[in-house]
Amino acid sequence: METKKNPKKDLNRQRTLFLQIGLVFALTVVLVAFEWRTYEKSEFTLASSGPVQIDEEMVQITQQEQPPEPPKAPEVTTILEIVDDDVEVEDEINVDIEARADQAAQAYVPVITEDEPEPIEEEIFTFVEEYPEFPGGDRALREFILNNIQYPEVARRSDIIGTVYVQFVVEKDGSISDVKVVRGIGGGCDEEAVRVVKSMPKWKPGKQRGQPVRVYFTLPIEFKLM
Repeated sequence: METKKNPKKDLNRQRTLFLQIGLVFALTVVLVAFEWRTYEKSEFTLASSGPVQIDEEMVQITQQEQPPEPPKAPEVTTILEIVDDDVEVEDEINVDIEARADQAAQAYVPVITEDEPEPIEEEIFTFVEEYPEFPGGDRALREFILNNIQYPEVARRSDIIGTVYVQFVVEKDGSISDVKVVRGIGGGCDEEAVRVVKSMPKWKPGKQRGQPVRVYFTLPIEFKLM
């Protein structure tokens, strides 16, 4: 016997209607959820105009130390010595009041001390009529440098070559002073050039108008490897 379904009780034919109702309901719930607003309760505390109680633990009470009493001055006891009328007493300080009243006060005269004049440094010339000269001339000067110069080991290992220009002052007595390098090459060559110049004997001083003067002199010293 074949089973037949009653078309009125068939729920599948209303499936589309139920689906649309469910979608509308779900959409309504979502919209209501988004539009729903909640308000937080805020508590406000009004300050009282009466006295406020402060926690003792939060307030630190500092007691100011009173400064110590200053030490009392030692008591001074004055001893009066009674002497007879016929004994003369010598005072330590004798003041003639009448003489001071009659004399006019002396005017204050400031003591003026003369400052010692600073020594005037003699002028150092650059151009003179007669220039300083090494004893024996330029040839003797070259021989002196060649015989006394020592090539620094650092400059030798680094292949440093060049010319060191040394400036110095030839004093009026021919001595050498104020030796300095005006252009160097490094590697110990500058220090060696200064050492050789300081070891020079006295020069023949330069002259201006027949008088010996201090003169600047610049000497080139060449360093080269053979």
